Amino acid sequence: MNPLNYSSISFPALGLEVNPPRVWTLGPLTIHLYGLAIALGLILAVLYCTRRSREFGLTQDDIFDGVLWVTPFAIVCARLYYVIFSWEAYADNPVSILYIWEGGLAIYGGVLGAIVGIAVYCRFRHLKLATVLDVVLLGFLIGQAMGRWGNFFNREAFGAATDGWYRMGLYNTRTEAWEYYHPTFLYESLWNLLGLVILHFASKHRRYDGQVALGYAAWYGLGRAMIEGLRVDSLYWGPFRVSQVLAALSCLAAVSILLWQQFRPHDPAKLYVNQAKKTE
Repeated sequence: MNPLNYSSISFPALGLEVNPPRVWTLGPLTIHLYGLAIALGLILAVLYCTRRSREFGLTQDDIFDGVLWVTPFAIVCARLYYVIFSWEAYADNPVSILYIWEGGLAIYGGVLGAIVGIAVYCRFRHLKLATVLDVVLLGFLIGQAMGRWGNFFNREAFGAATDGWYRMGLYNTRTEAWEYYHPTFLYESLWNLLGLVILHFASKHRRYDGQVALGYAAWYGLGRAMIEGLRVDSLYWGPFRVSQVLAALSCLAAVSILLWQQFRPHDPAKLYVNQAKKTE
């Protein structure tokens, strides 16, 4: 490894050293790869949701129109969540709150904002919220898995020091040495992809609307609660890691409801998709 290449990222166990750019410059156009990863995740999520929309009693237009409602809510809330819990970084220059291309979007804030946006959209379009969440949250797993690679390009969201074979190396210009950390961005990306596979197939056998959404909350909450504990850049509220607490609580709540629902009878005719078929 070349210690002069200060921006490189190494994976010793794989014999890899890469130096991905943070931006691409195409003439007068500057493309931040952090934003590109998020945009690609959104596109793939929308494509997935539109392909599966009919299985949930929705139309492709329901998905496309919903994106226009939900995206602003998600971006604004993702930024606000981050800024609120790291205000000291913006207090001296509040206008920097607008510089979202430099990073600083909290996934949990984005999820909460998107859910608010979905609720508003469903009320406006007279759609069943639980049904829309079932399909959209599957798309979230795609978007979150892809979006984490934006953290990779920005050299952020990594974990504590480790000497495990899975370690990721970054060159510290102050100590003039390579230091090795948990690649938590990768852990979360893989966790979300695995969750997508599991919930994709499970969704084909759902017994009631909202079951997939609860599965998402349980799966993502469990993974985030574990992975957040490894990170060195967590947002804190007093002594607590905010996202870890929210993840754990959402996981416990979702699992509790899933278990309660497991022992209740569910009439297939009440599924939104079956009700939609009757009106066609």
